Amino acid sequence: MFGSDSAFARKPRTLSTFSTSWVKPLLFAAMILLALTTPVVAQEAHHGGEANLVLPDLDQATFFGGVGGKTLLLIGMAISLLGLIFGMGMYTKLRNLPVHKSMLEVSELIYETCKTYLTTQGKFLLLLECFIGVIIVFYFGVLQGSGFVNVLIILLFSLIGIGGSYFVAAFGIRVNTFANSRTSFASLRGKPFPCYAIPLQAGMSIGMMLISVELLIMLFILLFIPGELAGKCFIGFAIGESLGAAALRVAGGIFTKIADIGADLMKIVFKIKEDDARNPGVIADCVGDNAGDSVGPSADGFETYGVTGVALITFILLGINEKYAGPNFALLQVQLLVWIFVMRVMMVVTSVVSYFVNDMIAKAKYLNSDKMNFEQPLTNLVWLTSILSIGATYVASALTIPELNGDPSLWWKLATVISCGTLAGAVIPEFVKAFTSTESRHVREVVTASKEGGPSLNILSGLIAGYFSAYWLGFAMLGLMAVAFWVSTMGLGTIMMAPAVFALGLVAFGFLGMGPVTIAVDSYGPVTDNAQSVYELSTIEQLPGIEAEIEKQYGFKPDFEKAKDNLEENDGAGNTFKATAKPVLIGTAVVGATTMIFSIIVALTNGLDPALVGKLSILHTPFFFGLIAGGAVIFWFSGAACQAVSTGAYRAVEFIKQNIKLEGSTKASVEDSKKVVAICTQYAQKGMFNIFMVTFFSALAFAFIEEFFFIGYLISIALFGLFQ
Repeated sequence: MFGSDSAFARKPRTLSTFSTSWVKPLLFAAMILLALTTPVVAQEAHHGGEANLVLPDLDQATFFGGVGGKTLLLIGMAISLLGLIFGMGMYTKLRNLPVHKSMLEVSELIYETCKTYLTTQGKFLLLLECFIGVIIVFYFGVLQGSGFVNVLIILLFSLIGIGGSYFVAAFGIRVNTFANSRTSFASLRGKPFPCYAIPLQAGMSIGMMLISVELLIMLFILLFIPGELAGKCFIGFAIGESLGAAALRVAGGIFTKIADIGADLMKIVFKIKEDDARNPGVIADCVGDNAGDSVGPSADGFETYGVTGVALITFILLGINEKYAGPNFALLQVQLLVWIFVMRVMMVVTSVVSYFVNDMIAKAKYLNSDKMNFEQPLTNLVWLTSILSIGATYVASALTIPELNGDPSLWWKLATVISCGTLAGAVIPEFVKAFTSTESRHVREVVTASKEGGPSLNILSGLIAGYFSAYWLGFAMLGLMAVAFWVSTMGLGTIMMAPAVFALGLVAFGFLGMGPVTIAVDSYGPVTDNAQSVYELSTIEQLPGIEAEIEKQYGFKPDFEKAKDNLEENDGAGNTFKATAKPVLIGTAVVGATTMIFSIIVALTNGLDPALVGKLSILHTPFFFGLIAGGAVIFWFSGAACQAVSTGAYRAVEFIKQNIKLEGSTKASVEDSKKVVAICTQYAQKGMFNIFMVTFFSALAFAFIEEFFFIGYLISIALFGLFQ
């Protein structure tokens, strides 16, 4: 799709890889159900819910001494276009880096296999869209009588949402497969810095492309779609990107675990090395790393970034009205709508600035070093971006909304709330590293337990670390949300209903404020994982005259031992930071879901009528039953996902055992490798379809059982998913 060159690989597992692999899909299930069923439970008082919300004229508010809202957002759109150019520029730079043909051949094989996987997934997404399309047509077209054009707009933007998720996922694989082989080849110079710099460049390319595309689509709706149609566009877009992300993440997660188990079991059964080229499961494992750790997270980030924006737009239009904000409520709506997008655009800028500043610092310290701590410059980047973004948030807020409804203090209160989320983007990774870093006490304990007690203590010690990590991460999120809640009590109630809910939505907004860097460190892991495998699969050390060839063609003498050491150490750092980004996305999904659930509650309670709000209690039995149902569905989800992995892994192992050739062969055949990939894809899609059907139709059924039962279900599925 993006060229003809690629690379992937296999990874030694750290604690983080398995313990977090299923959590994000659980929350995506909650988010997609939320997007799909919001209109179903909306009451007539709100004329169809979010889809019929009307955006006010953005030019009724001025900023910076006379700049209209539309003009300001047009400037933001131009900056987003520059972000797109930056992402493509990094892509081109990576593609032009030197790489040996033996590594290029491995990249080509894996990328071609990945394209087959993506094509199959694309067809699967269109099938799922048919299910969603039927619901959209039935509700908006038949029940509401919205008219052909309106229904068509919602369907169109749902396709745009799916297309956006699919595009960024495909782009992520293309960039990563350039970076994998280039990182592997650069390691031959014997210096660690290129092994760090190339994966991070790939991550920034993906992060900037993802955030820029998302912003361009949302700004286009705000600026160029008539206000009475914008709500329909947003709800369709949210449905589409939620569907795309859920399917790509769940199916990718199942795929990567099937391939991972298949390749690992063969390593144990036949006593062969980690990435033995004779094992046909290794190529599938490389594809799986990208399907689960590149496709999934890229679609994750796209969906989460978009849905939190839609949730906040919905709240601003529902929660700020004449009853709470007075006759100037429309002006307040415009001020806050423009402000949140100014914040997003500004944080794109701070992410790029932080990347270049951190790159200069890292070069000065590590460029000519023979050893480096790969985790340190990544940690520095995350903290630098967070601090710079927080500072810019206060400055931009003071300039954009110096006064709201006559109150000159609200700007710093809103900036503080967002900063709680931005700070979480740096604090949460520190808690994760305590449990996943190669230097952490918990990881060393897992290693020691495994040596002394074998597989049983390996599993038990891993579960122990997982449970403790859930505790600390939960309280970290709780603490930051508590600060946001406290600030929300300082006057926000004078301009909106339920200010605490808006504050929590802004925290979710801030979680992904430094989105390009969050995505970059998440994408760093798949590149470093796969670079090590590309090195082994290329069998470059065994090629006749390879040292002289490289010295003549590329101007340096390869150091194979240092290359392997650097790739292995960097792989550990990649696995650690791949784990650090997941809780940020998970937290964003959960906190953002709070805001979306609130929009349903407003509709159900006729604008928070106290008599109806009282039913949001365990004293109202259907609500309590909904809480139980949500927890039960989460555990069914977990079982169904694991069952899909188990069944698919068994089939893959069965095939590999019958076809692996250890004698007289240096590499597995392309045909056998593709067959293993086909098996993984088949069972990943079967598992995903089973999960989709149950969660989709359960949500629809629960929405019609009783409205407060459904609210309890949504709250429960988000919270159980967070800690699962």
